Formats: sequence, structure tokens, C-alpha cells
Amino acid sequence: MSESLKQLSRHGVSIWLDDLSRTRLESGDLARLIDESSVTGVTTNPTIFANAISAGSDYDSAVAELGRQGSDVDSAIEALTTTDVAEAARLFRPVYDATDGDDGRVSIEVAPPLAHDAAGTVESAKALWERVDEPNAMIKIPATEAGLRAIADTIAAGISVNVTLVFSLTRYRHVVEAFLQGLEKARAAGHDLSTIRSVASIFVSRVDTEIDARLDALDDPAAAEFKGRAGIANCVLAHEIHSQLFTSERFKVLELAGARPQRLLWASTGVKNPDYADTMYVSGLVAPNTVNTMPEPTLQAFADHGEVTQEITAEDYRAADEVFDALARLGIDYAEVMTVLEEQGLKKFDVSWTELQETIRTALDRS
Repeated sequence: MSESLKQLSRHGVSIWLDDLSRTRLESGDLARLIDESSVTGVTTNPTIFANAISAGSDYDSAVAELGRQGSDVDSAIEALTTTDVAEAARLFRPVYDATDGDDGRVSIEVAPPLAHDAAGTVESAKALWERVDEPNAMIKIPATEAGLRAIADTIAAGISVNVTLVFSLTRYRHVVEAFLQGLEKARAAGHDLSTIRSVASIFVSRVDTEIDARLDALDDPAAAEFKGRAGIANCVLAHEIHSQLFTSERFKVLELAGARPQRLLWASTGVKNPDYADTMYVSGLVAPNTVNTMPEPTLQAFADHGEVTQEITAEDYRAADEVFDALARLGIDYAEVMTVLEEQGLKKFDVSWTELQETIRTALDRS
């Protein structure tokens, strides 16, 4: 096992893989990553499944059987994806048991067209939870305004939630509020709070991609100094908010009833700019009781040459504030950037979902 990955784990960072496919499951590759690379969980999204199902013939027989059963496109997608997630969850069950439910988690996302439909999202979350039927599953719900209501109601039903597409710090505060509301409702309904877990997925590299492009467009020599700094700074300030909100009296009441804090998960940690160190969104975001979900190239890069130099500290909070103060002086509108990123994220998943539907429709027609 890589010493770099061991060191990251020793600092309290849970390593999750941002990928899942039937090939990984059937070949034993995912089991190997658990045994040899400290991988303790998996995240998925519509793009991951679109790529997995269109990549080869691994799903052909399953799709053919669904076709013979008369499944429509969306039912077939749900059947294929929940089967993979349930199998992965069973594979991770020993990790789940050994970590008292903190890790060993496998996430599956509600369909992208539901992003602005709170009631539809809750209904879908319950259906996915029941279909996977494994205690270490997590249902991914995007942090749109409608999603916030759905997050609270889904947690209130006793279902663990991975809140995805979190960009702005304001929205992150709203995510925590939804989580707390959900726990309070769950307690009132008699649910065991110790079984309800959640992560808030803060996206990293996309923030730098958007802000860097705006800095490049400025006719200001000072702009270059701040390229590649906003993504990590945004996460550092989310960590500061987390440290405040989960030491509050409100949460302590829930904690006494068995609740566990919602963990921060660093998402979109694959570096998109080749000029940047390929492990920067891992080594720059080390903090106890956090999760870093990585695409396999990032995982391999960190295993090979990643370094843990320090954990996030209060000094980093002040430095992160200074980054955004400087960006504001350069004319970068933080709120507008975050709105654009959320819209882009939703659109990307819509496109992937449409591609996935077309792939399955074609396969069903052949069956």
C-alpha cells in the first residue's frame, strides 16, 4: 500500500473513489483498491454511469433481459445503476461495520431532471433507498433551492444523504441548515439518528477553472498571482463554517440523541489545468474527519508522489479570506461565479443523463 495514501488516512481523510462500473466490480478491481489503496467509499453520478454503460459490453446481457421484461428506459437505468450500487455497498460492508458507519459508503444520485422538483426528489430518494436496500448507501441530492427542501425531508425519513453540487459558502450554510432540520424531524418521528449520515460535497477544481478564465481575461498583471487559489480557499472557508456550526448548542442537542456531524467531502478533485500539480486538491485539503473523493488518475498520482505537509488551520482561514478579498478587488463577482457553476453542473448532468437514456434506448431496441 502506498505510504502517501497511508499518511493521508492517518490524518483523518477518508479516501473515496469517484467512479463505479460493472467492470470494476466483476474484475475485482474495486476490491483491490479497498485492500491496497485505502479506498473506503465510492461516489457516482450520471456522467460516471453514462461512461460505464456505453464503454463496452458489460451491461449487454442485463439490458437484453430488461428488454425482454418490457422495461422502459428510465426503469432500465434505475435497475442497472442500483444493481451496481447495491453490489458495491455489499463489498464495502466490512468497512462500514469497522468504521461504525462513517465510511464504506456508496452514493447514487437522483435523476438530474428532478433538480428543481423537491417532492419528486424525495419520492425518488425513497425509491432508490428501498431498491438498493443496503444501510451503507447514500442518496445524492443536488444543493439547489428545491434540493434543500428535499434534503431536509429525505433525512427526516431516516435516509442518509450525499449533498452534491455545493459551490458557494452561503449555499453550504443552507445545506447544514437543511441537515439539522432533517435530523430534528427525524428525531421527532422516532428515527435512530445514529444511523443517518450525510456528507456535503464541495466542488473544488471547477471553481478554479471558472475564476482562472476570468482572471485571464483581465488586463491586470496582479491577476496571475491568484490563479489556482480560489478552489482550495473556498473549501478552507467551508471548513471554518463547519467548525462553527457543528460545535453549536443546536447540534449538541442532536448529538446527545445520537447524531453525527455532516462531513465535508471534497469533490471535483481532478486537476484540470496541466500547469498545476496533479495532487494539489488532495494535499491542500487535509483535515480530520473529511472525505476526498478522487477519480482514479488523481488517486494514482497521490499514491505515487503525493505529500501531506500540513492540516487546515485557523491561519488558513485568514489566508483564504484574503484570497477572496483580492479577487473582489480585481472585479471577480463571487456570487455570480457560484451561480454560473451551479448552472453548469446541473447542465452537465442533464447532458449525461440524456446520453445515458439514448444509450439504453438503443440497447433496448436491439433486445
